[in-house]
Parts: sequence; structure tokens; C-alpha cells
Amino acid sequence: MNEINKKSPGRPRSAQSHQAILQATLELLAEVGFDAMSIDAIATRAGVGKTTIYRRYSGKEELVADAIESLRQDVFIPDTGHLWSDLDALIENAAHITLSPLGRQTVAMIISSASTNSQFAQIYWTKYMQPRRQAFTVVLERAKARSEVQTNLDAGLVFDIMSGIMLYALIFPPTSESWTKYVRRALELLFIGS
Repeated sequence: MNEINKKSPGRPRSAQSHQAILQATLELLAEVGFDAMSIDAIATRAGVGKTTIYRRYSGKEELVADAIESLRQDVFIPDTGHLWSDLDALIENAAHITLSPLGRQTVAMIISSASTNSQFAQIYWTKYMQPRRQAFTVVLERAKARSEVQTNLDAGLVFDIMSGIMLYALIFPPTSESWTKYVRRALELLFIGS
């Protein structure tokens, strides 16, 4: 093949530019909200061109989902050999991520953005919630194999209920016990008879 006709790979993507884009997105999301922010404003704040953003993201929804997720940790799959030890590890991990000021702000941004933009909600669900839900299924399947729960227990539904309990307790913190104890006690009720 002729060297002149080979397509140049272009300039390498800068990790520094990418971090600036994510940071600018989070700042604008906190300042003006999802609907009022624009790719133009993000590019200006990050000090990059719009094309730099569009090389990485198909649109604002995907960018915001990625920016929010950059604040969170990787998917966590405990394997202690016992269901309740695994659940306690998951609850502690969630508390560590969610109960900090940044964690609370992140949850607020996710809820606000997802409730006003269905495209963002779908992207966030597909890219970030589904992998966590699938990871939780692994935890519950191990518990089923150890005969700790009924084999017909719906892991996705349990994950959804657990997430709902955690969110509720974040917004309306329990007064008589810690967040982690409240979430665990609620889950114990869920597993009665399993």
C-alpha cells in the first residue's frame, strides 16, 4: 500500500483533556443542571473544542453519564463464602461511596438528570446500572448454590429493592440506627422465608 494513501491515526487523545471535559461537565451539571448545560459550555469550560468532545461522546447524555460515573468506583463483587457477609460488604461499600458529601451530590445529579431526560436515564441504566445488577446476580447465584436462599429468588428484583431502600435511607436518614444497620434490617425482612 502506498504510504501517502495510508490514513493517519490523528493526534492521540489527551488524558488531560478528557479529565478537563469530565470536570467541566460535573461543574456545569451542579451549577445549571442537565437541561441548561450545553456541549458548547462544556467545551469552553474545559478549554477544548467541541470536536474533541464529539470524538469521545455521541451527545450530552452519554457525556454526563460518563462524568458522573467517573466519580464512582468500579463494580464490586464480594465473595466471602456467605450471603450475609457478602451483603454486608456490599452495604459497607455503598455507604462508603454514597454517604460522603461528593457521593450525595453524585446521587442527586443522577436522579435529577435521569428524571428529566429519558435518554440520559437509558444510557445510565445500560452502561452503569445493568453491570452492577449483573454483578449482584453473581452474588445471589453463589448464595443459591450454597442453599442460603430459594433457587427461584429473582436477583434483579432483590437488587432493585436493595437500591430503593438505600436511596430512601439516603434521602430520609434513619434516626434510631445507622444507615448501614437500617439497610441490613430491611434486607433481612426481604429474605425471611428464603
